Amino acid sequence: MAEADWLPDLVLCSTARRARETWELAAGELAGLPLMRCESRLYHPPVPVLLAVVREASAYMSTVLVVGHNPSLRDTILVTAGDAVDGKLQQVRDKFPTATIALLSWHGTWQELDSHKALLTELAVARGPRR
Repeated sequence: MAEADWLPDLVLCSTARRARETWELAAGELAGLPLMRCESRLYHPPVPVLLAVVREASAYMSTVLVVGHNPSLRDTILVTAGDAVDGKLQQVRDKFPTATIALLSWHGTWQELDSHKALLTELAVARGPRR
Protein backbone atom coordinates (compact mmCIF):
# COMPACT_ATOMS: atom_id res chain seq x y z
CA MET A 1 0.00 0.00 0.00
CA ALA A 2 2.79 2.41 0.91
CA GLU A 3 4.72 1.77 -2.32
CA ALA A 4 1.60 2.39 -4.43
CA ASP A 5 0.65 5.46 -2.35
CA TRP A 6 -2.64 3.87 -1.35
CA LEU A 7 -2.85 5.47 2.05
CA PRO A 8 -6.27 5.49 3.69
CA ASP A 9 -7.72 8.35 5.71
CA LEU A 10 -9.92 5.88 7.59
CA VAL A 11 -9.65 2.16 8.26
CA LEU A 12 -12.81 0.22 9.03
CA CYS A 13 -11.72 -3.09 10.48
CA SER A 14 -13.66 -6.17 11.49
CA THR A 15 -13.42 -6.96 15.18
CA ALA A 16 -12.14 -10.45 14.36
CA ARG A 17 -8.65 -11.06 15.73
CA ARG A 18 -7.27 -12.09 12.35
CA ALA A 19 -8.55 -8.91 10.68
CA ARG A 20 -7.09 -6.72 13.43
CA GLU A 21 -3.75 -8.53 13.21
CA THR A 22 -3.74 -8.10 9.44
CA TRP A 23 -4.31 -4.38 9.83
CA GLU A 24 -1.60 -4.10 12.49
CA LEU A 25 0.91 -5.75 10.13
CA ALA A 26 -0.03 -3.43 7.28
CA ALA A 27 -0.07 -0.34 9.50
CA GLY A 28 3.46 -1.11 10.64
CA GLU A 29 4.65 -0.49 7.07
CA LEU A 30 2.96 2.90 6.66
CA ALA A 31 4.58 6.26 7.32
CA GLY A 32 1.58 7.57 9.26
CA LEU A 33 -1.39 5.97 10.90
CA PRO A 34 -4.88 6.77 9.67
CA LEU A 35 -7.93 6.93 11.88
CA MET A 36 -9.01 3.34 12.62
CA ARG A 37 -12.35 2.01 13.82
CA CYS A 38 -13.08 -1.59 14.72
CA GLU A 39 -16.58 -2.47 13.64
CA SER A 40 -18.44 -5.63 14.67
CA ARG A 41 -20.83 -5.26 11.74
CA LEU A 42 -17.91 -6.09 9.39
CA TYR A 43 -17.71 -9.70 10.59
CA HIS A 44 -19.07 -11.59 7.54
CA PRO A 45 -21.86 -9.12 6.71
CA PRO A 46 -24.17 -9.24 3.73
CA VAL A 47 -23.39 -6.59 1.10
CA PRO A 48 -26.05 -4.09 2.28
CA VAL A 49 -24.62 -4.09 5.82
CA LEU A 50 -21.02 -3.65 4.63
CA LEU A 51 -22.13 -0.76 2.42
CA ALA A 52 -24.05 0.80 5.31
CA VAL A 53 -20.86 0.83 7.41
CA VAL A 54 -18.87 2.45 4.59
CA ARG A 55 -21.61 5.02 3.97
CA GLU A 56 -21.15 6.24 7.55
CA ALA A 57 -17.67 7.55 6.70
CA SER A 58 -17.32 11.31 6.75
CA ALA A 59 -17.36 13.08 3.40
CA TYR A 60 -13.99 14.52 4.44
CA MET A 61 -12.40 11.08 4.17
CA SER A 62 -11.14 10.64 0.63
CA THR A 63 -9.87 7.06 1.01
CA VAL A 64 -11.42 4.37 3.20
CA LEU A 65 -9.88 0.93 3.70
CA VAL A 66 -12.12 -1.94 4.77
CA VAL A 67 -10.36 -4.86 6.46
CA GLY A 68 -12.83 -7.69 6.53
CA HIS A 69 -13.72 -11.13 5.24
CA ASN A 70 -14.73 -13.03 2.17
CA PRO A 71 -17.12 -13.58 0.61
CA SER A 72 -18.43 -10.24 1.92
CA LEU A 73 -15.59 -8.16 0.47
CA ARG A 74 -15.61 -9.91 -2.90
CA ASP A 75 -19.39 -9.65 -3.18
CA THR A 76 -19.34 -5.95 -2.30
CA ILE A 77 -16.71 -5.27 -4.96
CA LEU A 78 -18.80 -7.11 -7.55
CA VAL A 79 -21.92 -5.16 -6.57
CA THR A 80 -20.35 -1.70 -6.42
CA ALA A 81 -18.03 -1.92 -9.43
CA GLY A 82 -19.90 -1.08 -12.59
CA ASP A 83 -16.72 -1.45 -14.62
CA ALA A 84 -13.06 -2.29 -14.22
CA VAL A 85 -9.69 -1.76 -15.82
CA ASP A 86 -7.96 -4.64 -17.63
CA GLY A 87 -10.42 -7.44 -16.81
CA LYS A 88 -10.08 -6.98 -13.08
CA LEU A 89 -13.77 -7.73 -12.41
CA GLN A 90 -13.30 -11.17 -13.94
CA GLN A 91 -10.25 -11.69 -11.74
CA VAL A 92 -12.38 -10.89 -8.66
CA ARG A 93 -15.12 -13.24 -9.87
CA ASP A 94 -12.57 -16.02 -10.37
CA LYS A 95 -10.76 -15.59 -7.05
CA PHE A 96 -10.30 -12.92 -4.40
CA PRO A 97 -7.56 -14.41 -2.22
CA THR A 98 -6.75 -13.58 1.38
CA ALA A 99 -4.72 -10.36 1.77
CA THR A 100 -5.87 -8.89 -1.55
CA ILE A 101 -6.47 -5.18 -1.88
CA ALA A 102 -8.96 -3.83 -4.40
CA LEU A 103 -8.91 -0.15 -5.25
CA LEU A 104 -12.26 1.27 -6.33
CA SER A 105 -12.92 4.88 -7.24
CA TRP A 106 -15.97 6.97 -8.06
CA HIS A 107 -17.17 10.54 -7.97
CA GLY A 108 -19.38 11.33 -5.02
CA THR A 109 -19.58 10.99 -1.27
CA TRP A 110 -19.48 7.77 0.72
CA GLN A 111 -23.21 8.11 1.29
CA GLU A 112 -23.71 7.95 -2.49
CA LEU A 113 -21.81 4.71 -3.02
CA ASP A 114 -24.21 2.24 -4.58
CA SER A 115 -24.49 -0.59 -7.07
CA HIS A 116 -22.41 -0.20 -10.22
CA LYS A 117 -21.15 3.30 -9.31
CA ALA A 118 -17.45 2.53 -8.82
CA LEU A 119 -14.60 1.67 -11.15
CA LEU A 120 -12.28 -1.16 -10.06
CA THR A 121 -8.88 0.23 -10.98
CA GLU A 122 -6.35 -1.96 -9.16
CA LEU A 123 -5.90 -5.32 -7.49
CA ALA A 124 -2.88 -6.17 -5.37
CA VAL A 125 -2.29 -9.55 -3.79
CA ALA A 126 0.07 -9.38 -0.81
CA ARG A 127 1.40 -12.84 -1.57
CA GLY A 128 2.53 -11.72 -5.03
CA PRO A 129 1.06 -12.29 -8.47
CA ARG A 130 -1.47 -15.06 -9.07
CA ARG A 131 -0.20 -18.20 -10.75
